[in-house]
Amino acid sequence: MPELRRDGFCLCLNLDWMSGEKRLGLALLAAAVLLGILGDLFFHGRPLGVNVALFALAFVAALAVLLRVGRAPLHQGRRWMALPLLAFAFAFLRHTSTLLVATNLLAIAGAVTLGALRRTQPSPVRSGVGDYAAAGASAGFAALGGAIVLLQRDVPWSEAQEALRGTRSASIARGVAIGLPLVLLFGGLFVAADAVFQRLVSSAIPSVPHLGTHLLFACAIAWPAVGLLRDLVASREDARSLPADKLLARRFSLGATEVATALGALVGLFAIFVAVQARYFFGGRSLVEAREHLSYATYARHGFFELVAVSALVLVVIVGANALVRSRIVRALSVVLVALELVVAVSALQRLRLYEHEYGLTELRVWTTGVVLWLMCVFVWLSVTTLRGRGRFAVGAVVLGFAATAALNVLSPDALIARTNLSRPHLDTAYLARLSDDAVPTLVARLPTLRPDLRADLAGRLLARSEDTGGVLGWNASRSRAQDVLRAHRAELRRFARSR
Repeated sequence: MPELRRDGFCLCLNLDWMSGEKRLGLALLAAAVLLGILGDLFFHGRPLGVNVALFALAFVAALAVLLRVGRAPLHQGRRWMALPLLAFAFAFLRHTSTLLVATNLLAIAGAVTLGALRRTQPSPVRSGVGDYAAAGASAGFAALGGAIVLLQRDVPWSEAQEALRGTRSASIARGVAIGLPLVLLFGGLFVAADAVFQRLVSSAIPSVPHLGTHLLFACAIAWPAVGLLRDLVASREDARSLPADKLLARRFSLGATEVATALGALVGLFAIFVAVQARYFFGGRSLVEAREHLSYATYARHGFFELVAVSALVLVVIVGANALVRSRIVRALSVVLVALELVVAVSALQRLRLYEHEYGLTELRVWTTGVVLWLMCVFVWLSVTTLRGRGRFAVGAVVLGFAATAALNVLSPDALIARTNLSRPHLDTAYLARLSDDAVPTLVARLPTLRPDLRADLAGRLLARSEDTGGVLGWNASRSRAQDVLRAHRAELRRFARSR
């Protein structure tokens, strides 16, 4: 039974009777409530900016406290998680590009995957693709269902009820339950009777017109957050929502012959495609237009995204083949396939360059170009690790992903799109005006160089942009700078807009 100590009107409940897991369950429940409240306060009705960094700091702080409460050791992944998680959360303070926001969110998911690695051996550097895939899947299941396990198994509902039964705490709770309706009743009467008292109450008690919406939003934030926290603080595999070991698929009973045959067929296909690419792209515009009855730009556009998909899928095939079978012939065919794939990737970039020269860039084109360049680096890393019989491929791919995301943040894709498209013959002012705030300073600076009709149209669209800065919690450097630029040049923009 719990031990009670009375000191005046203070009643303290000694929780030493409660096991460490039960104490951790209560701490997780408290963290869920706190993160839910903070999530609603930070994000509800606000754009992404400072709030992402603040919530990430709160999440990491909650994890640190929970690790201390649960006395859990610092497993391999958790030591690696905090730095990239916070770094890419703070990247939201700089840019507003939609695809860059999505990329930063993917990088944050990658950091959480690092934290979900639980085995003490091998280390994250030596963990394989299967370990990372299992960690990512485990984190995903924890975000979806970890809160259910917490509520059902970890929170000591029965013990807490037994501990409070018959104590002064229970008496206080019953008193509050009886007094609250009375306070509301008489308070409502006083408010209706006196206008001054009404203003006093209105100023003292904040109005929450959409309480249900706020509660739902807070729950939507708290649910995955506490599920992830529960998974991250679990000191044993069997304490997790879905242990990683259960996610590691058993190897298929395939031999080197089967895998080599499949890779050989792919090598032949890739070789034929590369030969076609050499014929058309080194043959030039006239060969394409004469044989295919397509413009050179249309020919380039039709193949770019397909080649990006090929690059991503062939990586999965090569990694999977070498995970299933370790043989020299499979590695040799994989090396040839990597070399051919690099040519395909160069072809994809060449297609984009041709189309971009005519029609300019879009966010999707910039993002997929970044994916292609990242994949090329990953293929090279694959060649010097897995295909040479060495480990550390998975952690290298993750680090390269972090580096690519950091490069996109430094590059500022929307500003690059604005600079590029403003110098192209086919200018879509409607698309340029829809770019994020990252592009606004470039657009305003380049307005005087445009044709009068294009300048007037773009100026009018810029004047119509929203002036909502998101407040303190939604503050973002790019958004703030864009508003400053628009305010400083408002008179000039109005003059341009009237000159249609």
